[in-house]
Amino acid sequence: MNYLLRRLVTFPLVMLGVSILVFVAIRLVPGDSITAMLGTEAGLLTPDQRQALAAYFGLDQGWLVQYGKWLSGVISGNLGLSVTYGKPVLDVILQRFPLTLELAVLSMLIAICCGLPLGVFAATRNGRGSDLGVRIFAMIGQSTPSFVIGLGIIYVLSAGFGILPSMGEYIPFAQDPLGNLSQLILPALTLGLSFTASVTRISRSAMLDVLSDDYVRTAHSKGVSKRHVIWRHALPNALIPVVTLSGVEFGYLLGGAVLVEQIFALPGLGRMTLEAILQRDYALVQGAVLFVALNFMIVNLLVDLAYVMLDPRIRLGGRS
Repeated sequence: MNYLLRRLVTFPLVMLGVSILVFVAIRLVPGDSITAMLGTEAGLLTPDQRQALAAYFGLDQGWLVQYGKWLSGVISGNLGLSVTYGKPVLDVILQRFPLTLELAVLSMLIAICCGLPLGVFAATRNGRGSDLGVRIFAMIGQSTPSFVIGLGIIYVLSAGFGILPSMGEYIPFAQDPLGNLSQLILPALTLGLSFTASVTRISRSAMLDVLSDDYVRTAHSKGVSKRHVIWRHALPNALIPVVTLSGVEFGYLLGGAVLVEQIFALPGLGRMTLEAILQRDYALVQGAVLFVALNFMIVNLLVDLAYVMLDPRIRLGGRS
């Protein structure tokens, strides 16, 4: 409980640091939000009109004043007004986040369900041809960019065989579950296959280390079946690096897979953030980055707590 409280206390400090970094970074990008919002029509504005727009969005004040007002709004739950959408930033983020969350969960399920068995399979056949085949697959998966995998999947499954739609107007899961899954399965496969390679390699390495421990040899000498030793004794102790890797990757996915969302025309959090940067939508970029940072910290905290469940010998924040 003390460890949990200490971690929760650090959350505001980390969020404060992230808020300062993103506030300064987005304003160092050349251009301004008014020109980005109006495009060529910005040249038709009179100085008074531009000044009125700058005052409306709070851009006519100094950076410290802007940051102070924005931070006070964040503390009260107001992330500001999006210039691009003309709506509160929090509403825009919460509208886009369910798609990104669903895509991240599907991708993780594919990666864990495929990568973990492959890693265990390769570790139990160390040095054989099947082990070499799994390792080659993992190296190819890790070295291939996700957008290449996505384009290949679109060409084969969508354009070639017409099995699944490659893109189209997004259908929420609550509205049509089957239609929603048919839209997200291709991008989930794209992200999941890329991450499967990492899970395969880390689970194989962890299993090789565990299988050489004394307690595994003792279990074999007592006549315990090989399957029982692998799945009930060795695997739980080999899951910690897999959980660590999965937590980090899941945190990144919650930030939005920008390339994949762009390829499949998905209105997710990553694509929204990219468009906000291009449009110099300061409030939306700042709110999105804060939201992603909070999710990342929560996921990392849950991963640390999962260590104790996997290995009771671990004592967080104290002696093991």
